[in-house]
Amino acid sequence: MEKAKISVIQLFAMMFLFELGSALVVSLASDAKKDAWLAILLGMCGGIVLFFIYYFLFRQYPNLPLTGYARQIFGKYIGWIIGLLYVVYFLYIAARDLRDFGELLLSSTMPKTPLSTLNILMILAICYVLYLGIEVLGRTAEVFIVVLIFFGFTGNLLVYFSGSVDLHNLQPFLENGWKSILTTAFPLTTFFPFGEMIVFTMLLPYLNRSELAKKVGLSALISSGLILSYTTSLDIAVLGVEEVERSTFPLLSTIGKVNLLEFIQRLDALVVFTMLITMFFKISIYFYVAVIGMVDLFKMKNHQQIVLPAGVILIFLSMVIASDFSEHIEEGLNVIQYPLHMPFMVIIPSLMLLVAIIRNRFKNKAN
Repeated sequence: MEKAKISVIQLFAMMFLFELGSALVVSLASDAKKDAWLAILLGMCGGIVLFFIYYFLFRQYPNLPLTGYARQIFGKYIGWIIGLLYVVYFLYIAARDLRDFGELLLSSTMPKTPLSTLNILMILAICYVLYLGIEVLGRTAEVFIVVLIFFGFTGNLLVYFSGSVDLHNLQPFLENGWKSILTTAFPLTTFFPFGEMIVFTMLLPYLNRSELAKKVGLSALISSGLILSYTTSLDIAVLGVEEVERSTFPLLSTIGKVNLLEFIQRLDALVVFTMLITMFFKISIYFYVAVIGMVDLFKMKNHQQIVLPAGVILIFLSMVIASDFSEHIEEGLNVIQYPLHMPFMVIIPSLMLLVAIIRNRFKNKAN
């Protein structure tokens, strides 16, 4: 592993920006209709349960990343294969997020630009930061979380001042009963975005004050969950539930409604900049953990030698992952939930924790 340490604030900033990611601009939990905000809060509770599993694993092996303690728990060979599967999984999700980013820019501001060009430029910027190391990424997150809060505050003020908010769009509460809320919350919003905290099992060993890992993780999860729930309810209050369901990026449509004195309008750039910031960190973190996973598994000297080759793989993957954006979204919402997210976010970590606890019990008895 890279000889580096990140502070509590840097880890919080990275977790917070990571959790917002693309979830901030897509129509999250739209299957729950007007109660989407509640489905997100319930999904957050599911995400907190998953985070406790990841945190307890970290407490058992505080100096090892996920790929390291997989070998300690399942043995040299099975653990190595599991570690490799996680690396492939992280790369795949990074490619999905890169595709999300490219498609948003295409549909909002650069319709004539080739998707590959946007993806290549993004990956070059990410490769440069990751080549410099995790500390640089942490310091960058510290700066950009302030910028993001400023954008969010400004955008909200303008939406309210423009008089577009109609709270009746959120009524009646529980219009379609609990079934649609629960089926949306578990597993959909539990896995995306809250279950994605699994990536931080690779980064927690870098924290300079490991005793604060739980506080940092929970505060990042809860604050990002509340913001996502609030943003979704704001989208519904401004646009109405039907338009939110139809819209690919409802936040873009919400901010598009701003029109103050026929002067302040066309503020799409605020959302695009927000998406740029959150997606940069989401792709960077997935990409970085895949790279350090490779370094750990293949016993390389450092991560710098494979950053660029892995970046090329990521660009290629993001282009071939789906033929168009609707197929890409369909795949993300319906195809990969159970075959991919369920084993990697729930089953394997739970098994690891179970084996680690049993093993430690026997060790303590032997002593």
